[in-house]
Amino acid sequence: MASIKFELEATVRNDIGKGASRRLRHANKVPAVIYGAGEKPVSLTLDQNKVLHALSHEAFYSHILTLKIENKGEKVVLKDVQRDPSNPRIHHMDFMRVKADQKLHMHIPLHFIGDDKAPGLNEGGVVSHVMADVEVSCLPADLPEFLVVDTSNMQLDDALHLTDIKLPKGVELVALSHGVEGHDLPVATLHKPRIIEEEVVVVAEEEEGKEEAAAAGTEEKGETEGKAKPEGKSKEDKGKKE
Repeated sequence: MASIKFELEATVRNDIGKGASRRLRHANKVPAVIYGAGEKPVSLTLDQNKVLHALSHEAFYSHILTLKIENKGEKVVLKDVQRDPSNPRIHHMDFMRVKADQKLHMHIPLHFIGDDKAPGLNEGGVVSHVMADVEVSCLPADLPEFLVVDTSNMQLDDALHLTDIKLPKGVELVALSHGVEGHDLPVATLHKPRIIEEEVVVVAEEEEGKEEAAAAGTEEKGETEGKAKPEGKSKEDKGKKE
């Protein structure tokens, strides 16, 4: 587990409801709640600027955090963040208390290394990251900041699966808790990019053919209209001759 630590100061709030939360946001505060560990939920208030600064670190989402509530430290993990749809401000946060002897379920980010060294690149392949994070189960003390996926040995048409991720001691993947068969999903693949130019060419050729046919029809019509009608004797000329 990394040595980085996150600590946020929070105050208990008794004024709850949509109106109260709206007033807090106008005052540059963030409404939040802490729950879990067999204790009652408690409504909290956090500082918006400090929260935004903490959230700028990827590790904040997967670390054991400390909330200082009335000078008492609570060990928690971040469970949910609600953001304003029109700006970066935070609407609400959920924290869950943790106990040293109780396992956690947390989403941990994947860090990919070796993408530029994979042998399959020399054959025109491209490395694709299928997953960005995975859900793990472990005790708080074993919670990793991230998990590493090494793609440096991937050949063309290779795939790395969940079982290929090296897990720290005490950490399990939730997806594999019921067995490997049907659950060992790919996390990275190396394939040649698909070529879709043929479809575009066909459409272009069809359009070109339609344009040529239309042009030919117009030209033929113009030639027909432009031809002089065979001269025939008018009734007046016929009468004079007779």
